[in-house]
Amino acid sequence: MARQKVSGPTDKELDILAILWNNGPSTVRQVNEEMNKQQRTGYTTTLKLMQIMTEKGLVLRDDLKFQHIYTPAVSEEITQNQVVSNLLDKVFAGSAEKLVMRALSAKNISPTELAHIRKMLDQMEGK
Repeated sequence: MARQKVSGPTDKELDILAILWNNGPSTVRQVNEEMNKQQRTGYTTTLKLMQIMTEKGLVLRDDLKFQHIYTPAVSEEITQNQVVSNLLDKVFAGSAEKLVMRALSAKNISPTELAHIRKMLDQMEGK
């Protein structure tokens, strides 16, 4: 059976990418140990996910040494932009207004976050 094409990383892949962004280049064992701090994940499961991520171009594998070292293929910011863009198109029919309104109403926003959002909006308006 052919694997279904996925547009962007899955939730588990995003978990792995977050570990790599935070910790830097890592082995499968190092990633697996970090994943186990949140939820028990078998080593072979982590290995398979990272092999799939390599095939998808999400991570790069340096296999010149005994231990394979994995690094993210793209930055956290680029990945976030891709995920938000996909979400915007698929769930909000391309409406940034609907996305922002839903995001602001979904969780409590700290005064600091709100101030950053206001500042960004002011900059976008050219004030």
